[in-house]
Amino acid sequence: MFRPLIVAALLALTVLAPTSAVAQTPVTDEAAVRALVEAYSAARDRSDAAALTALFTADADQLVSSGEWRRGREAVVKGSLASSQQAQGRRTFTIDTVRMIAANVALADSRYEIAQSDGATRRMWASWLLVKDGGAWKIAAIRNMLPAAPAGAAGPR
Repeated sequence: MFRPLIVAALLALTVLAPTSAVAQTPVTDEAAVRALVEAYSAARDRSDAAALTALFTADADQLVSSGEWRRGREAVVKGSLASSQQAQGRRTFTIDTVRMIAANVALADSRYEIAQSDGATRRMWASWLLVKDGGAWKIAAIRNMLPAAPAGAAGPR
């Protein structure tokens, strides 16, 4: 009498378990990496030094397209905010790829554009090295690049 009930209960758990597991799936690492880059962009747009500081590892660094190295979280945040004031415009980062190097290390490549007030758009690339620290993703390094135009071409697309 109880055996059919037990079998039915086990069958119900087997069928329903995947559905409830899908509903409780945590944000994927790739989605978290993409969200972190978006949080960087938003904090930079707001000139929010505290929010930017929270996104970086203590030993973060950044190489910008002018060749300037910013070493350490404080220098990266200070330089990012100064750059935003100097080269004003709408910044967008569009991530093309996220590659998981290890369970706690990701490399993201993005297009980086600044739509300037004069109507011109500065087109660059940014590569992001991100590390998972205590369950939270942080930016360890940013590399900004201004691509050279291929021979005979007008410039980057």
